[in-house]
Amino acid sequence: MESPDQLHEMFHMQKALNERIGVRVEGMSEKEKTKWILNYSRAVTQEIAELTDTVPWKWWANYQKFDAQNARVEVVDLFHFVISLAQVLGMKADDVFEAYVKKNEVNFRRQASGYRVKDEHDSRHV
Repeated sequence: MESPDQLHEMFHMQKALNERIGVRVEGMSEKEKTKWILNYSRAVTQEIAELTDTVPWKWWANYQKFDAQNARVEVVDLFHFVISLAQVLGMKADDVFEAYVKKNEVNFRRQASGYRVKDEHDSRHV
């Protein structure tokens, strides 16, 4: 039996979860899209804060310990919201993969050149 494409499966699972809580991207108005882009962006920001809190970042406090298990959970939470955000923007798993490949090439070119000059247009094709 062939295993499912994992990124496609994640997109499918997230769509089902979002629809379960009443968020359907098909036919969303521009106003609704804007609302959900903001909601998911805020959720991503919050999950980043929660991930940061798993790391002992308070240099003045000695009681902290790194919580690797919770860090992994926070990373997964980020995927939930990032996939939801991509879906509101009309992106499918293939779109994300193709954009990732293109942006990765841009990042490698930037590193090869020493990334000495900021070029706002080098990612326009992504």
